[in-house]
Amino acid sequence: ERALRASLKVRPHGNAAALDGLAALAVARGDWRGARTYGERARKLAPDSWSPYAHLVDAGQGLGDAKATGRNLEKLTELASGTAVTLRTVAVYRDRGWREDAEAVLSDAEIRAGTPAEQAALLQRGGDLAWERGDARSALRHADAALAAVPHAAEALAGRGRALVSLGRSSEALQAYREAVERRPDSRYVLELGELYTSLGMTDAARAQYDVLRERAAGTDAGADVLVLGRFEADHGDARAAVTRLREAWKRGPSMAAADALGWALHRAGDDREALGYLRRATDRQKAGTLRSAARMYHRGVVERERGLDGAARRHLDEALRIDPGFSPVDAPRARALRAQLGEPDLRRG
Repeated sequence: ERALRASLKVRPHGNAAALDGLAALAVARGDWRGARTYGERARKLAPDSWSPYAHLVDAGQGLGDAKATGRNLEKLTELASGTAVTLRTVAVYRDRGWREDAEAVLSDAEIRAGTPAEQAALLQRGGDLAWERGDARSALRHADAALAAVPHAAEALAGRGRALVSLGRSSEALQAYREAVERRPDSRYVLELGELYTSLGMTDAARAQYDVLRERAAGTDAGADVLVLGRFEADHGDARAAVTRLREAWKRGPSMAAADALGWALHRAGDDREALGYLRRATDRQKAGTLRSAARMYHRGVVERERGLDGAARRHLDEALRIDPGFSPVDAPRARALRAQLGEPDLRRG
């Protein structure tokens, strides 16, 4: 970043490359407004270059600006193709709930993939989509195919672990997650491994993973990990600190993922009234499209139960478990227990 800023200082006018680089760095640390600012400046200087549009797509998603995202994605696909463009297209389609379109784009791209690394990235993204729709067996096949293309790839190992958890194959999931964390200690992988340990009663092993995240959360800049670390704090640390962190994240980028994370943290901190507003935003079709997320539905159902909205709670807990009965080693059993407590409505009443 210092080098790019120095380049801008030396050549402050017409320096599209430096602006593009700063936009990329802003995306990497989750600074969506900064990414949009630098991306727009780079785009104006180099309107026929695809790279600024890629950063603007990322920024639009982070800011929850569907119109700008769609406009920039359209221009991006006019100027370029390849894996980077495909993955952004799939991400946008996924966030709009267009799963079949996203999967079709991935299938076409897999045929054209030029390198094993590209093939692995596309296969793993397909696995993510399969897991999100509750098809853990397909997710596992995708992860295994990605690992065949690029052995020991951390993202594919984590995807394999996620699918195995959903299938109830905990020992194999532990092995996959451990290797993923060893290869790349991404905060999401560390949290998922810690929660798998927790679900298995392996308290000391879970604590070791949570200590890693606690140290990261104490840092001055969580960057792109802010939502994961906020969720960790909400469930395993200081929920009020999570609310503070996630309010700032929401201000920087009011995405549906941020709404879900903030809503859940507010619930954990005891403010279910405000929490429900954010969780509705994260799941309502008018605001979140047709994206179906088991975790988000679970969060909403829990808070609705706390607010005495038992009918809505039943519907959303049912939907969470219908999407993926094994969506989390910790929360899926809680969802089933809460749903059992709610029972069935008394149709004889009013």
